[in-house]
Amino acid sequence: MLPCLGPPIGHTELMRILIVGASAGLGRAFIDGLHADGHEVIGVSRRVPAELPVPWISADFSDPVAGTAALRAHVPESLDVVIWNLGVWEPTAFTADYDFAAQSDALTESLVSTNVTGPLLALRMLLPRLFRSSAPKVILTGSTSALARSGRPEVAFGATKMALNGIADALREQYRDQRLAVTVLQLGDLNTDDALDVPREHAAGNGDGALIPVHDVVDTVRFVLALSGASFVREIVMPAIADERF
Repeated sequence: MLPCLGPPIGHTELMRILIVGASAGLGRAFIDGLHADGHEVIGVSRRVPAELPVPWISADFSDPVAGTAALRAHVPESLDVVIWNLGVWEPTAFTADYDFAAQSDALTESLVSTNVTGPLLALRMLLPRLFRSSAPKVILTGSTSALARSGRPEVAFGATKMALNGIADALREQYRDQRLAVTVLQLGDLNTDDALDVPREHAAGNGDGALIPVHDVVDTVRFVLALSGASFVREIVMPAIADERF
């Protein structure tokens, strides 16, 4: 049973929320937290978890065309929110062993396909469903690696997260008249070992300030969801408190 994390910020209408990249870590925290708030939540991931608290769709975006087809076949005809939490990185990323020159062509091509082609195809297909909502929202999980002078050397991963910023800006411009709210969460290093059933204080202590508890990110999304249709948050930068790059 999840601990009481407090009510959602402000008055949040209950919404139908699709979460892509939801099986573990931050994605599972989104599922658990927003479902506990009373929202209708639908999970999407390559592997379907053994225990299903909400409806689930199996979609593998290592093949973006097939992944998008799986969504098309099973997603409801109307949505209020899409949270795109899917992203992959090089196997040695964020370690001292990382070397861009050592990455294979196939690995780099697959990474770009999953991280860029995937959201492009899927969001294009999902937009008509979002526009049946009175206040459609897209929330993209980015990274502080996508920020200028981020201090990170992971070339392909950083490039795809920067591309996510471009997707967000262009979507907002293209669909301004439909009042599409697009928010990018530029997140630093996360503590994904401690789920929402772990007390926030304990999760925040792990990493000695170098890791962000998923509790904080879930509450940030709650804030974004609670906004009226008259405003939106373009970007939220959330590094860990001890991150020396910020």
